[in-house]
Amino acid sequence: MDRRFTGAATGAPVAEAVSGPTTHDIHWAGERRSAIAIAFLLFTALFAVDAGLGGLDVTRGIIWTGLAGLIFVILLPRRVSVGPGLLSARGLLVSDTVRTDSLVSVRWSDGIAQRMVLRDSDGNQVEIDPNVLVRNPAMWSRLDTDTRTSLQRGTLLRGTTVLRQLAERLDRETAHTVFKLSGLH
Repeated sequence: MDRRFTGAATGAPVAEAVSGPTTHDIHWAGERRSAIAIAFLLFTALFAVDAGLGGLDVTRGIIWTGLAGLIFVILLPRRVSVGPGLLSARGLLVSDTVRTDSLVSVRWSDGIAQRMVLRDSDGNQVEIDPNVLVRNPAMWSRLDTDTRTSLQRGTLLRGTTVLRQLAERLDRETAHTVFKLSGLH
């Protein structure tokens, strides 16, 4: 089954995916539940304290609701999926997709939260948390296969060091898990 994605700005085709399994972040649903729970607990605590002190009115209720909603939006992670030739990251309002079989660069983003930025030959860009790939070996395997295709095609010009560092991190995490489960840790 072929899927055609279009670029948001130009409407031009971003990628055509060949048939094959698409792998999703298996921890996303739990992280979404956590974001909902934290926002709800904050709302409940603010509402209860304000009501207990006798200061609750409509305006303050709207402010507490807005604050809880803002916390939810901040905590909700993007939903990452990897299929043959594609990596997509969906947020509440935006969805980004890159062709992983024609990547041009892979780099670490500077900032408080570690991010990996992937850019394809069509100019599309996706920013993801590398921990998503560490926690989902099937996603990493699919991405690794496609980045090798990018290397063979000669499109991946920057980022082999980043990918090697991520592969080493995955190997360490896997070894740690194996030792822990076998009781050798």
